[in-house]
Amino acid sequence: MGLATAHALRSAGRDVVVLEQFRVGHTRGSSHGATRIFRLAYDDPGWVHLAQESLALWRDLEAESGEQLLELNGLLDLTDDPAPLLAALDACGITYELLDEAETRRRFDFATHCCKVVIQPDAGVVRADRAVGAFARGLDIREETRVRALVPAGRGVRVETEGETIEAEVAVVAAGGWAKGLLAGAGIDLPVVATRETVAYFELAADRPPPSVIDYRGGETYALAAGPGRLKVGLHRSGPPTDPDDKAEADGEIVRRLAEWARAAFPLAGPEPVAVETCIYTNTADADFVLERHGPIVVCSACSGHGFKFAPAVGRRSAELAGHNRGSE
Repeated sequence: MGLATAHALRSAGRDVVVLEQFRVGHTRGSSHGATRIFRLAYDDPGWVHLAQESLALWRDLEAESGEQLLELNGLLDLTDDPAPLLAALDACGITYELLDEAETRRRFDFATHCCKVVIQPDAGVVRADRAVGAFARGLDIREETRVRALVPAGRGVRVETEGETIEAEVAVVAAGGWAKGLLAGAGIDLPVVATRETVAYFELAADRPPPSVIDYRGGETYALAAGPGRLKVGLHRSGPPTDPDDKAEADGEIVRRLAEWARAAFPLAGPEPVAVETCIYTNTADADFVLERHGPIVVCSACSGHGFKFAPAVGRRSAELAGHNRGSE
């Protein structure tokens, strides 16, 4: 979100400096790895509209960067009650199909173990690693520079790092799991909880990329392509609260549950994961985002574990908030 905001500001002619406490592409936060799900299918028309806006902006970034950032191989939604989802899709004019288990298995090599599945074709994955690189291209990025304090000063803000102090008109904080502590020092209470989530990767006995999947039955299990012949599986918002500076291990029980689900759902998936890893979610109580301005500080976090698909739209809004100085809101 920080790089998307910086890209939007630079495109608008603003002078931008990006401060990154690690290095771009690091594995300590929320944005690393090969892919993230892209989808239009939400049961709230507001999210659907934001995804539609994001789709157009991803296409703009593809044209600008010359990189393919979206791979739209479809999304399968499994739910016991599809009515709210279908109502939102209908309200927004989104194309979808309802498939039975036999047709789903025939077309996608996927076993639903239920009667109906919603397939939405304008979905799949964002190439996360490429997207980060596309947003970052041409920016002034100062890596391994940790911000220690934000101090509103006059009509601007003083950004204190480990090595220097930077005077700025506006500071945009898109620090994920670290945002709560950083903002507290500036007198801003961010009501979020950072959790450490576990994901597992499985080999697929086919190079054809699978559709993305969200299975809402008994939790929210998701799956997506993670490169040729590889499947990524996770259980949404299932991890414990964490300190983002800790380097905790993957949760073995979650890995076991993910392997069990993958074996049942993907006949072409290997029975055991070939890799596991963790990432940080920064969660609000209702899974909404936080995007607001407090004097010279714009808060661009949290995204509650489902934000990557919306990055260009959120970046544009955050850049608009940062576009000119104004009083506290």
